[in-house]
Amino acid sequence: MNVKKFIVGGVVGGLADFLMGWLVYGILLKDTFPKPEGAGPENMLFIFLGCMCFGFLLSYIFAQGEGVSKCVPGIKVALGVALFMSLGNNFFYVMYKEAIEIKMVAIDVAASLAIATVVGAVIGVVNGKMK
Repeated sequence: MNVKKFIVGGVVGGLADFLMGWLVYGILLKDTFPKPEGAGPENMLFIFLGCMCFGFLLSYIFAQGEGVSKCVPGIKVALGVALFMSLGNNFFYVMYKEAIEIKMVAIDVAASLAIATVVGAVIGVVNGKMK
């Protein structure tokens, strides 16, 4: 594994995830996913750390073996990872709900895939530019 690609790709991917999450969830879908009643203010540190974890997860996967170092392969791998992560997270989220809103699950999965497309492309391109 190329440690330099892993670290740089993880940081860049995490930042891309944070910015895309702000755009998609914070602006475009703000009214679709309102804050639950009684919830306190959002803790941006934990949102940022979660985004960095996703960036480093993809970067770790990309750095294995021959590595992913192009845009399109990065998108493909990221979509596969994000699909199963978002479905799994949504299944856990609706576990105790009496009325499961499939539409909301589908919107969240689609949003996750859109974000992962950009994150995977960014990490792939960054890896391709590094030696």
